[in-house]
Amino acid sequence: EISEMSERSKQNVAHGLAWSYYVGYLKIVLPRVKKSMEEFTSDNPNLLACRKTWKLHILIPLSCDVYDDLEKADSNIQYLTDLTETTLARAGTKKRVYKHSLYAIRDEENQLWHCAVEYATPLQSLYAMSQDECAAFSREERLEQAKLFYRTLEEILKGSKECAGTYRLIAYEESGEAETHFLSREILWHLRQQHHEEFPVHEESPLPAPSTTLDSAELNLQISMSDLPQPLRSDGF
Repeated sequence: EISEMSERSKQNVAHGLAWSYYVGYLKIVLPRVKKSMEEFTSDNPNLLACRKTWKLHILIPLSCDVYDDLEKADSNIQYLTDLTETTLARAGTKKRVYKHSLYAIRDEENQLWHCAVEYATPLQSLYAMSQDECAAFSREERLEQAKLFYRTLEEILKGSKECAGTYRLIAYEESGEAETHFLSREILWHLRQQHHEEFPVHEESPLPAPSTTLDSAELNLQISMSDLPQPLRSDGF
């Protein structure tokens, strides 16, 4: 009965997507990220000088608006190259390839920052469900599920020893106004914070978070921590 109630209210959608994303993808690729970074840095020692950024930066827009081409999302984001591929036999597919793309992010002073970045692909499923009449998934439900997806994924990764220090979740709420370089500013804030952590300058104050960047403390107010999935509150968000 509880299972049927949860299914009718779609409470398990984001929870299942987060676990599937972790088990079927992140748990496979994240432990190999640093090795790929090391191999790339041996040939390009100046591009990834800050080891704190040797992570996969995962974009989580709560709108679930995912671009297939980051360069089209923001002209200050430029594709550079792909990191070393990981090839595995997976679920009957021989030589399945896993790889990450390295990007150059241009800041306000025309300087380039480099990192591996990609969207959390399950958000495409949430968006598609909200557009499909069969799923009957409203825009409000999509927002609540996006919050739950982020919070669940964060908790899963925090408990994963093999993935420790290999990722950076970038959850954000896009502003209503059209901003040409919104996404690059979001990524740059996280890169600068990591540089600040590795090369602290005592006279500098910590970087203030942009108004659109979210952390778990904010989402804790909307998301239940019960063992069973519960409806989320969207008021005040």
